[in-house]
Amino acid sequence: MLLRSLARVRPFIAPYKWRWLAGVVAFGIARYFEALVPFYLGRGLDQLVDGSHDLLFPVAMIFMAVVVRYLVVTLARYCVRSTGLYVASDLRRQLYDGLQRQGLAFYNRHSVGDMMTRAVADIALIQRLIGMGTILMVILVYATLVGFGFMLYLSPELTLLLIPPLPFVFWYAKRNSMQMGVASQAVQDRLSDLGTHVQENLSGIRTIQAMAQEESEMARFAVTNTAYGDAFYEQARVNSHMTAWMPTLAAVCTVTILGYGSHLVMNGEMTVGEFTAFFMYVNMIVQPFRVAGFMVNLFQRAGVASDRLHEVIDLDREIPDQPADGVPAHIEGAMSLRDLHYRYEETRAPVLQGLDLDIDAGETIAVMGKVGSGKTTLLRSIVRLVDPPKGSILIDGVAVQDYPLAQLRAQVAMVPQDPFLFGDTLRENLTYDDTSRPLDAIWLAAEAADLKRTIEGFAEGLDTVVGERGVTLSGGQKQRATLARGLIRQAPVLMLDDCFSSVDTETEEHILQSLKNLRRGQTTLVVSHRVSTARHADRIVVLEDGRISEVGTHDALLAAGGWYAELERIQREGADTSDYDGLGTAS
Repeated sequence: MLLRSLARVRPFIAPYKWRWLAGVVAFGIARYFEALVPFYLGRGLDQLVDGSHDLLFPVAMIFMAVVVRYLVVTLARYCVRSTGLYVASDLRRQLYDGLQRQGLAFYNRHSVGDMMTRAVADIALIQRLIGMGTILMVILVYATLVGFGFMLYLSPELTLLLIPPLPFVFWYAKRNSMQMGVASQAVQDRLSDLGTHVQENLSGIRTIQAMAQEESEMARFAVTNTAYGDAFYEQARVNSHMTAWMPTLAAVCTVTILGYGSHLVMNGEMTVGEFTAFFMYVNMIVQPFRVAGFMVNLFQRAGVASDRLHEVIDLDREIPDQPADGVPAHIEGAMSLRDLHYRYEETRAPVLQGLDLDIDAGETIAVMGKVGSGKTTLLRSIVRLVDPPKGSILIDGVAVQDYPLAQLRAQVAMVPQDPFLFGDTLRENLTYDDTSRPLDAIWLAAEAADLKRTIEGFAEGLDTVVGERGVTLSGGQKQRATLARGLIRQAPVLMLDDCFSSVDTETEEHILQSLKNLRRGQTTLVVSHRVSTARHADRIVVLEDGRISEVGTHDALLAAGGWYAELERIQREGADTSDYDGLGTAS
């Protein structure tokens, strides 16, 4: 299981395999030169015991071995650790690309905090695996091979005494590895919970403070934090058992060598220098095993991290992008709905049920209805933020699935309900899709959205930094800024999802008049809960329980005396419209 999880990282190492292999080979060379130091130290000691004071050759060889080892290890560490950096960068880019291509259903299942934990903590574990993990594993293997080689050369009999404990070591390491895998999975899951909790709290800090829930949130955080601490404690407990047993193994080896090795020296079967060198080789072999607990911990956590990352990387694109040949390069804006149905995974009943409607190019359509009637879902379906059945939505006679997604979403612009702004300047936000747009185009869109005077009132003008999610702006200013961002694109089709809910009626009237002039001859769909907005449209479509219940002009619907006429009466008299408007959760 662990090997399969770690093997999934191999394709990311492949582009840098020669760099990585160079590091691995260099570590082997370094271990050989490291092993020369005890060998020539033993030779020097034997010469001293024999009364010779000519130590120039062993000293020179030790000096040469130390210098070469230093140079080779430096090169090896650079090769291996730089590979880890490159792999982490590629993983981060591929994970981010995968996140960009997922749809609403994915983000309903996964929290932002969880994704941030995977993008930061899990990728950092993979980087440590390739950098530090490779170094530890290579040192362990090479030290064992080189050390045993020199030990067999010096005393095969004494070397064989160290072999019996090895099966126990491998059994114990495997047993702890399985326990460590379970503990590591729990740690990463609790870390994701912690990240999610922090992200949600910081995003909603104003709501928390406004409702005086600071103490309650700190108590909830303490529970999440304690759960993470408990999981980490369990992992540390498993790791500590293995870490504690390895020095015990080293002590057994030391006692064995001292006991039997001294007997060999006393009988003249080993020299003092050989015994000293042999003892140093044992330390060379045992030393990597002292960090075996840490190494198993690292490999298990990296295996869990690999699985968590590939849960996202291996996902197919939620909205398939398989355009057909021969689709028009430019969308004119005529649309047709043909028995349009759609149901979200988490809902039982369909949100849209058998919609049939034809919209001419250049027509302005207002979409109205109660909360949950399907207004937002209709707009999402047109730009394939959710994927409707093929053939149920046609633009210029072509199914929306046949258009390349990039073209569809570039030429059918949607301004969503949530007025999201990036923590950058107003200029960067308004020209988000093309920062090279001329200043005249920016001011034209700002004027149409009644935002120009607001911008001119800021000391920094267009260079005003709006903060994360536009925190420095009012609700109405944010809504008008996102409207301007949609208008500046001059898309053949523009869809506005309740974009006037935070502006007063006077500002709304100014914007609607500007829209009529700016988008003359272009198709516009406006979702609204206000009759004052809908009456400017060429036609009004009323949705009820996912079906079209009324279609017509403002005057025709008033004359029909249906839901729209009742809503107009209530709003004209200034009564409560909560049962009639489109405010609330996205539908």
